[in-house]
Amino acid sequence: MRAAFYDRTGPARDVLQLGTLPDPVPGPGELRVKLQWSGVNPSDVKSRGGLRSPVMPFPRVTPHSDGMGVVDAVGPGVSAARLGERVWLWNAAWARPFGTAAQYIALPERQAVPLPAGVPGEAGACFGIPALTALHALRVDGGVEGKTVLIAGGAGAVGHYAVQFARRLGAKHIVATVSSAQKAELVRAAGADTVIDYKTENVAERVRQATGGRGVDRVIEVDVVANAALNMEVVRPGGEWVVYGSGAAQFTLPFFALAARSPRIRLFIVYLLDDADRQRAIETLDGFLARGDLVHHIAERLPLDRIVEAHELVEQGRSVGNIVLSIG
Repeated sequence: MRAAFYDRTGPARDVLQLGTLPDPVPGPGELRVKLQWSGVNPSDVKSRGGLRSPVMPFPRVTPHSDGMGVVDAVGPGVSAARLGERVWLWNAAWARPFGTAAQYIALPERQAVPLPAGVPGEAGACFGIPALTALHALRVDGGVEGKTVLIAGGAGAVGHYAVQFARRLGAKHIVATVSSAQKAELVRAAGADTVIDYKTENVAERVRQATGGRGVDRVIEVDVVANAALNMEVVRPGGEWVVYGSGAAQFTLPFFALAARSPRIRLFIVYLLDDADRQRAIETLDGFLARGDLVHHIAERLPLDRIVEAHELVEQGRSVGNIVLSIG
């Protein structure tokens, strides 16, 4: 099969290769998917770049954890009824050397979720990390029904879904931050009540205005290093930070200022959701997809042989929305 891979970490142009690898064969409890789309996420880019660890987890890695395709083979113990299913994938490359930047992948059957009819294939390559991250951040610890929610980076891959999901999950008021007028339009269309351009506006002051000085009940945080100080200003005393990302491996928080606000801080990474939380997120997403009114914001659709460009676009943040690769 044709696949992209790397055998050392480093810049995309230096380490990513395209070549031929053996077709995978599904083992017991596994199925094989003929891939159509592969999603490129910041975590994929960081792993390839060695930002998580410069040490290769395996001698060779085919990247990308998100993808979509059609089941074309099943292993022992898997029903033949799954043959021909359109599916989306989660954790395809987590603790495994074989991700979705390839023509085929074999993986445990529970990691291949049926994709409802009518949902575009490329959208399915955005669910495993962006959509499930947004859903868990909103639903954890009692959810957001009746609450005021601030979504940091509302035009991003996770943020855009989070704005849409927050509206459907009963949030009372949705505030989102963006970095341009173009992104502001996108986020308003997704359902945000208050949109703040953090490059040109005073975010804390705008949040105080939007909440009558009270502050938000919950912040959905994409970069705790960049925004921790702001969060202490905008989250009400006893409110919630739900953090799924950080721009650096370590960060510090001032104890006394933090204790005075006493927020509840929840950190998570979507790869490590427990089975119950993941299943709840998947079932919620299925319900939203059945309504047919979600907007799946795809910024770029590139062929597999342009994987270097895709990684660079994600690294540089030059595209608004998800980056997906067509596997043909």
